[in-house]
Amino acid sequence: MRLREITPQDYARDVLPLTAALWAGRRTFEEYVAQTLAVARSPYGRRHYRTIGLYERGELLASFKRYERTVRDGGRRMGALGFGAVFTAPGLRGRGYASVMLAMALDRAKADGFELAYLFSDIRPQFYAALGFRAFPSRKISLRADSLPSRRLEVARLGESDWAGVRNVFQLCERRRSAGFTRTATTWSWIQERARAGSEHSAGHQTNLVVRRRGVYAYVLGVRIPERDAYVVDEYGYADDRAAAAVPALLRAAAGDLRRIVGWLPPEGARELLPSCSVRRRSGAVLMMMPLRADAQPFLTKLSAPGTRADFCWATDHI
Repeated sequence: MRLREITPQDYARDVLPLTAALWAGRRTFEEYVAQTLAVARSPYGRRHYRTIGLYERGELLASFKRYERTVRDGGRRMGALGFGAVFTAPGLRGRGYASVMLAMALDRAKADGFELAYLFSDIRPQFYAALGFRAFPSRKISLRADSLPSRRLEVARLGESDWAGVRNVFQLCERRRSAGFTRTATTWSWIQERARAGSEHSAGHQTNLVVRRRGVYAYVLGVRIPERDAYVVDEYGYADDRAAAAVPALLRAAAGDLRRIVGWLPPEGARELLPSCSVRRRSGAVLMMMPLRADAQPFLTKLSAPGTRADFCWATDHI
């Protein structure tokens, strides 16, 4: 058995027909293929994303998507390898192929100098725990939209020209956080591609809003899902303390006539902007990490400290 990179075209032909029922969501199969290829061909995809397969005598046994990110812990930077879309065809399951594949990939990541591995588990976190991954706080919020203040704002739809401002605002917010995933220009190209495709949600309409004052002053990314009577917030940011006061009203504007605002529990620096709300554990997209070097362990210990009131990352970092 050996690991081998799968070209985007071969992945689309050999794997996507099998995984569409799991991950295509509201997209047609043609859209699912086109958007997967678009990510692979994006600046981020060309540099930091690969599709990998476990092969034996030319037969594809299992596959996964490989993402490279950097994690910041204070002034320290750590290379992190992400695993997504781990898949074994139904007829080959129960033979340990996925375990072998991931173990081989983790050994290679250690040899390549990565310090952390991470993934978001939708089912069977215990499978990944057996490989050495550890689950970290992964929570969701729900609050009534009318619990947020109504404030007169000049709100606009986020346009392509606003993304540079969103990036700048995000970086300002990051100064308030002790740790998180860093975002380069190529990472932002990946986030923008996924936002355009609406690939993270199985229903709803992308509703990304900004307040502009000499550029982007505050922003919110998310999806309106009328059938759930909810606005699902993926991320928000603000330029300064005055802009922070506009975020709750911006969220209420995004919700419009929908009753609830839901989403992942925001990270530190953003969680504090929301009023008291319902917070529960997520059953899916559970963040799991493992150290690939011993000196990364203190960071993970700190990340899982009891009493943390915020989660580690935004839903926009999901893979």
